[in-house]
Amino acid sequence: MTRPLQLHDAADVELNEAADYYDLESPGLGEVFLEDVERGFRRIREHPDAATAVAPGIRKLVLTRFPFAIIYATRGDIVRVLAIAHQRKRPYYWRSRG
Repeated sequence: MTRPLQLHDAADVELNEAADYYDLESPGLGEVFLEDVERGFRRIREHPDAATAVAPGIRKLVLTRFPFAIIYATRGDIVRVLAIAHQRKRPYYWRSRG
């Protein structure tokens, strides 16, 4: 079963800011970043309990090509993305988004 996915408003901003940053570094790299995130979203929708638990009810899926993780929680049948978090910056800043 594939679950619907919702992005927290702040996670959506983080996603777009990271893609814009990578595009500035190298044209087209932002699109590659977004593709990596989309692959992560597909894995989460299909297997929401497979990623690493980081807090009660919250999991983290590390991207394969970029130093980011998708932080998410499952609420019933919905997967709620709380953050698109850089792996080396401000750990757990997203906790208030739960």
